[in-house]
Amino acid sequence: MIEVSHEIWMRHCLDLAEKALAIGNPPVGAIIVQNGKIVAEGREAGRSKQDITRHAELEAIRAARRTLSTPDFSDCLLYTTHEPCWMCAYAIRHHRLGQLFIGSSVPYIGGASSEFPILLTRHVPQWTEPPRVETGILQAECEALWQRFLQMGC
Repeated sequence: MIEVSHEIWMRHCLDLAEKALAIGNPPVGAIIVQNGKIVAEGREAGRSKQDITRHAELEAIRAARRTLSTPDFSDCLLYTTHEPCWMCAYAIRHHRLGQLFIGSSVPYIGGASSEFPILLTRHVPQWTEPPRVETGILQAECEALWQRFLQMGC
């Protein structure tokens, strides 16, 4: 199997985030990778679909459920331009994603870096081990895209 760098996967997420931004959504893109192949992708759609649960990570998880026909993603990787929020973090833990690669952190409501690190907690007996979380993948590009969104007055 050919090893693909995290930057290549994150660039795919950035492309999805650009598409989300182009239709008025926050610029967040996410993919789920299994055995070196993208099995699902998602882009932020909360504003365009008028549904707060349409976060990029949840969209990718929904697509992966259809593709993989299982709720267990322990052999999958999740890449996302923006640190998953608490809602997304819960879904990630529920689906047992083993590894996460994040572009930029969200310290107030992020699932790993906030005061409530749902992604990392070991205090829920029903959950398996927390996923391995790596941040800062193409961080400057992810943050620049977010700044563009903020400057648009969104």
